[in-house]
Amino acid sequence: MTTTAERRPVVPSWPREKLLMGLSLREYLRSLATPFNAVAGLILLIGLPVIAYRFIFGLGAVTNLSQANPWGIWIGFDVLAGVALAAGGYVLAGTVYLFGLKEYRPVVRPAILTGFLGYFFVVVGLLVDLGQPWRLPYPIVFSYGVTSVMFEVAWCVLLYFTVLSLEFSPTVFEWLGWEKARRWASRITIGLVVSGVVLSILHQSSLGALFLMAPTKIHPLWYSPFIPLYFFVSSIIAGLSMVIVETGLSHRIFQDQLRGQAHADIGAITLGLGKAASVVLFSYFFMKLLGIADGGNWKLLNTPYGYWFLVELLGFILLPCFLFAHGARERSVKLVRAAAAMTVVGVVVNRLNISVIAFNWAGPERYVPSWMELTVTLTIVTLGLLTFRWIVNRMPVLREHPARRGAH
Repeated sequence: MTTTAERRPVVPSWPREKLLMGLSLREYLRSLATPFNAVAGLILLIGLPVIAYRFIFGLGAVTNLSQANPWGIWIGFDVLAGVALAAGGYVLAGTVYLFGLKEYRPVVRPAILTGFLGYFFVVVGLLVDLGQPWRLPYPIVFSYGVTSVMFEVAWCVLLYFTVLSLEFSPTVFEWLGWEKARRWASRITIGLVVSGVVLSILHQSSLGALFLMAPTKIHPLWYSPFIPLYFFVSSIIAGLSMVIVETGLSHRIFQDQLRGQAHADIGAITLGLGKAASVVLFSYFFMKLLGIADGGNWKLLNTPYGYWFLVELLGFILLPCFLFAHGARERSVKLVRAAAAMTVVGVVVNRLNISVIAFNWAGPERYVPSWMELTVTLTIVTLGLLTFRWIVNRMPVLREHPARRGAH
């Protein structure tokens, strides 16, 4: 005879269902034994103590920074490149909710998540560089330097990070089952998207405006009065390219998240984004030529720095532009993704050129990052990847509940 206890269904606990993905603790720990986790664990095992060492003993003990070179890879890569590569959130949200291109809706949530985590870890990298995290609220609460570009950047980044948090909140509320909160967050989506686009235009360009104050420090081929415009336009390119790369990798790595879901034509979405990227890259290429002409710097192209500038201009702007266009025309998703990967590398190269390589180019002291600086950067990137995977495995980022299809 079956007892009452035996007939009673087993109700999984909240931690097991939401945090352990329905597995027991032993099963979940066993599932963590993968090559990727082993490599990530080794990076964190080395990198986290280095970060602690930096806060205990200061910048001088960890970095090769100096009074002549106060900004290094933590600013050039972690902040400047990080902010650009996180631009997919405002680019895709604006595309879908403001321009009405609903066919790109399946990639909006991954793009917003990428932007949210990108800005979060940009702040982490900035704190590692600046130290004294307890002083983070100073530009917001105590010191109103309204004539400072950094003051504007601090406010815009804070406000846009808040906007990204609210834009991503419907996903969190769906995961938690908080239907009323999800409906409330969905109602303010359009206002959030408008705010996000405005704030992004401001701080993406303002990061470039920082370098307007250093005309004698930056090589003439990279210095231009158009730097704020360059930073803004290249952030659009970076956002489109990162969404293409992230979408391709996510739909390969997280295939189990897509089982039983309505099929989205990721190939068509990728080709559409590739067309847009080719147009923006083509415009950006001629903007860069305009900068050379405005400064009368054509003769500098026939110098060692000029050759490197041509690598950036032709290899990471013009070549991907043609690859995007050719891939979209021939409907080659692989070629478009390859062009997107090249463009992502190109945006990183551009930010490092301006902030590190071509900065203090004529000075006697050259900056080369220490192994601990590189380790910290690799650690922050690893933390970002692990956090992205943790969220996607649990929350409806790539998948969507049928009853909520079309909700943000």
